[in-house]
Amino acid sequence: MLSHTYYHVFNTKKKREYINITGVVEKQLAESSVREGLVLISAMHITASIYVNDAERGIIEDIDEWLERLAPEGIDYKHHRTGEVNGDAHLKNLLLHHQVLVPVTGGCLDLGPWQQIYYAEFDGRRPKKIVIKIIGE
Repeated sequence: MLSHTYYHVFNTKKKREYINITGVVEKQLAESSVREGLVLISAMHITASIYVNDAERGIIEDIDEWLERLAPEGIDYKHHRTGEVNGDAHLKNLLLHHQVLVPVTGGCLDLGPWQQIYYAEFDGRRPKKIVIKIIGE
């Protein structure tokens, strides 16, 4: 069994940002030589998420508006008593989750025709990191 681990570090420009990372994952899959297996992509920040969905501006805006309705910024969350002011970002993470698992078939990500892998940032404007773990044969 082969195993490949890659840490991708990047800077987010906005407080809330949705970044298509499919190309980064595909590049690491090619470097791994895995033909059949799994790719785990995980955000290494509790105020960020990894998700799979359509690469279409409207759905990204819909996701952002939905998350803001469910976990609005500016509310006095109990978490803020710790000195932090990002309680909404923690809750948004719970709604989209922090990682995804994608199958690998024939050396390619086995995604649906419109599916892409996204990093969603909810408390950004600083360096961020994801881990890509690939296992298989």
